[in-house]
Amino acid sequence: MKHVLITGATSGIGEQLARDYARQGWQVTACGRNQDKLNTMARDHASLDALAFDATDSEQTHQALGNLSVFPDLIILNAGTCEYIDHGKVDVALFKRVFEINVFGVLHCIEALQARFTHSTHLAIVGSSASYMPLPRAEAYGGSKAAISYIANTLSVDLAQQGVTLSLISPGFVKTPLTDQNDFAMPMRITVEQASEAIQKGLAKGKTEIHFPRKFTFILKFLALLPMSWQRALARRMTRN
Repeated sequence: MKHVLITGATSGIGEQLARDYARQGWQVTACGRNQDKLNTMARDHASLDALAFDATDSEQTHQALGNLSVFPDLIILNAGTCEYIDHGKVDVALFKRVFEINVFGVLHCIEALQARFTHSTHLAIVGSSASYMPLPRAEAYGGSKAAISYIANTLSVDLAQQGVTLSLISPGFVKTPLTDQNDFAMPMRITVEQASEAIQKGLAKGKTEIHFPRKFTFILKFLALLPMSWQRALARRMTRN
């Protein structure tokens, strides 16, 4: 039986992935901070085990992930959050909250797991298509995901020497409790079921880059090729709208 470990598994994309993999017969280690929700998921799926810890806490993370009896074949580091700033007013506390989980939470997990990486390990890190170009109000969120994109792409080079496969997942807008809080239009937003399917298919094929929905992410990738002055002008126009 294949084994997958998923962080941020108590809501959104992470929960859908955990439930989908469990239904397909995988052994799933579902990680998150909400013990009650994890227990409910474990009752729903016989092959799903709950592992509660806070990824922003290095000691908790090392203790939880350092004691795994069976090391997973697939690791999906999905836990994250999003907060926006208004009118370009920097709020350092907000930046720290976002980077703490989106960047350092991921790094805590990798640090806790890396000693057991083998040539059969597949590590997947969830970034965001928001990292492709400057977007209004997304300084903290986009900045954290840009950092994750760079870290993941660089790690993939170094970890390849150990035979580790690393996939960077960059979703567009997905309907989750987090995006439900957004107060702006979200073009081409897809369901968590669609997101989970795209991720599973990409990982099964061993893709090192997974982005979706493809039409939306290809548009962003094209815009990211434009001169930065043009990108900034587009962002300013979006802000006015």
